[in-house]
Amino acid sequence: MADHPVDEKLPALKMATTGLQHVAAMYAGVVAPPLIVGAAIGLTATDLTFLTGACLFTAGLATILQTLGVWKIGARLPFVNGVTFAGVAPMTAIVASTEDKSDALPVIFGAVIVAGLLGFLAAPVFCKAIRFFPPVVTGSVITLIGISLLPVAFGWAQGPDPAAHDYGSATNLGLAAGTLVLVLLLRRFTRGFVKQIAVLLGLVAGTLIAIPFGATDFGPVADAAVIGFPTPFHFGAPRFQLAAILSLCVVMVVSMTESTADMLALGEIVDRPADEKTIAAGLRADTLGSAISPLFNGFMCSAFAQNIGLVAMTRIRSRYVVAAGGGFLVLMGLCPMAASLIAVVPRPVLGGAGVVLFGSVAASGIQTLVRAGLEKDNNVLIVAVSLAVGIIPITAPEFYHAFPETARIVLDSGISTGCVAAVLLNLVFNHLGSSGRDAHDVTHPMEAGEEIKAAPTTPAAP
Repeated sequence: MADHPVDEKLPALKMATTGLQHVAAMYAGVVAPPLIVGAAIGLTATDLTFLTGACLFTAGLATILQTLGVWKIGARLPFVNGVTFAGVAPMTAIVASTEDKSDALPVIFGAVIVAGLLGFLAAPVFCKAIRFFPPVVTGSVITLIGISLLPVAFGWAQGPDPAAHDYGSATNLGLAAGTLVLVLLLRRFTRGFVKQIAVLLGLVAGTLIAIPFGATDFGPVADAAVIGFPTPFHFGAPRFQLAAILSLCVVMVVSMTESTADMLALGEIVDRPADEKTIAAGLRADTLGSAISPLFNGFMCSAFAQNIGLVAMTRIRSRYVVAAGGGFLVLMGLCPMAASLIAVVPRPVLGGAGVVLFGSVAASGIQTLVRAGLEKDNNVLIVAVSLAVGIIPITAPEFYHAFPETARIVLDSGISTGCVAAVLLNLVFNHLGSSGRDAHDVTHPMEAGEEIKAAPTTPAAP
């Protein structure tokens, strides 16, 4: 019996190039949190480079653990792990509340260790939430993941620095559009291996095109060291403060919720649905990776949804490809010069490719919703309201400004709020009590009782 595509081992060259695509797709997301937190602390350029390299190194370790697995740890899916952006706000708040800024990173590391260990213990319980994720919920969440990521691509397309004079300039937007067109042309007019690495080729071509416009900076390569190991506890031994621990435990819950949704999404895309056992193993890898990360000066690890779009678009479902990408991240953490090569890719070029990647995630969610029983008005309402709730942080970023900072950690994550809304609405409309209608009745969501005569009568998902 042939191996499932998830367990397929590709030829070395194909494994390496497709693995690099995953690294290119996630690189900006991995390095942004350490750059933001490091700048808030006031780290020197040398320490900031060290912290960034450490986060790449630990992201690689977590990705390898997630894809290859050990014992009951690791989803064994093409699942990328990296530094979660959900922790940036509470970590900068910890920095602001620490008088001696040299103590800030040890306090953060101590809180991450505790949150990771508690999350590891809670994984077997947390995974049971899968029963609350029928297609109407998973489809809504997958769509929301894609929609939530698209503003990131649009931000990249405008440039790396909102304060810069060329932010959103015609040159930056032109580079993004050019990269997008290149990727689309490669996907449309090439076949086989070239088609599968269209994103990587588009990034390389876009970077070369950006050189005459002065948008490509090779300075990081010239300044980077060849070898640099993330020395354990480089910034000091971890310190344990209750307020910081509670804050990052909340982040861990948000992270586990998003990871659960991402695993369900990825399972649909690769045709290996994530069951309770898979989710528990994946959450163990997430949380254990987070607990180990501070040992090497890294932050909390979580799923990277943008890479799900790459899997959906290329249809390369092998977990070994992503494991190879994790290997490259480890090497980058050990070789700052290698890491700086990815940093050369201009942000607008990355933004152009991101439109395709993140849009593919939303499209996968729509495909799932097609099977979700949308001929029932109850399910239409679930999708409508959960998407609306999840989009709030995108369309109205200050909507929850009057809420406490701890609450905003959850509320400002549209994926988490949309996921919770979808689960609760599914329980209310499809499980609690009687719906009051025949299962095949179809009504317009805004006009109860009005039937849509041409609607199909396929039974809805439970």
